[in-house]
Amino acid sequence: MTTRLTVLATGGTIAGIAGSAIAKDYRSGEIGIEDYLEQVGGLGLGAELSGKQIANIDSADMGPQVWNPLHAAILEALSDNDCDGIIVTHGTDTLEETAFLLDLTLPAHKPVVIVGAMRPADAVGYDGLRNFANAVCVAGDAEAAGRGVLVVMGDRVFGARDVRKVRTRGTDAFRGFPRESVGLVAPSSLEWFGAPWREGAEAQFGWHDPLPEVVVIYAHAALTAAQVERQIGPGTSGVVIAGVGEGNMPDPVRQMLADKVTAGLKVVRASRADEGLVDREAEDDANGFVAARALNPQKARILLQLLIAEGVTDPAAIQRAFDGS
Repeated sequence: MTTRLTVLATGGTIAGIAGSAIAKDYRSGEIGIEDYLEQVGGLGLGAELSGKQIANIDSADMGPQVWNPLHAAILEALSDNDCDGIIVTHGTDTLEETAFLLDLTLPAHKPVVIVGAMRPADAVGYDGLRNFANAVCVAGDAEAAGRGVLVVMGDRVFGARDVRKVRTRGTDAFRGFPRESVGLVAPSSLEWFGAPWREGAEAQFGWHDPLPEVVVIYAHAALTAAQVERQIGPGTSGVVIAGVGEGNMPDPVRQMLADKVTAGLKVVRASRADEGLVDREAEDDANGFVAARALNPQKARILLQLLIAEGVTDPAAIQRAFDGS
């Protein structure tokens, strides 16, 4: 039986054009989904592909204006008996955030795979076609279900919780932490490194629009409390500190944020380090802070937004959610 996959396009480098095989600059989101599917049609992928254009943007512009229709389109495809899996084409800059948001708000009954490229479609060594062929292999595999949202880049399969962009150039630009890849893939083969971990699971969170305002503040040497306070607006519900080391910050900043916690602000300590595991520290209880554990600042922001949106405001309850993420 032919596998039937729905492809939802949002733009990015995978649909980008440079106008030259060797040019450095290029325009993201130039190729429409119909043209792209016609291009991949000659690869012999062994799947029936149908497509829908959700957006055609640089993923630096990604946000609710795309997330809302994308989430709705995925839910529609998940409920379609004629659809075996979903592929989302996406720019790489914010791919990990979209993947994590979808992972938290979608059931895990069918494969949902996000794929991108590091080079535009007319560049020498374009990686998009191979990545897309790999995504078809993953989305068409029955064992991909029950693993939540997956990301396919550079012949590797990543879980949405773990994946992160670690390089600005080169096709090996993604890595996973704390788990590395959860599978290896080629257009004609797929190797999983374990059993599905979300088999039969429903969505962990409902879909919320708008999401509460949570800001990420980057810690650095000589950061002052006044500088941090200027980044917290009247509508800010939460702050994620991209802290130095294991989520650390200057003491005046810590004291100021602890005062704001008593006024209702939610504060999560994450790390600006690429592989930053942040455990609770002795002062967290007194300060009302939450430790991000293995989530990087941008993913910690998304989880905190969803928790606040669902009325979870007790720091201990928020911490339990981060511990289990």
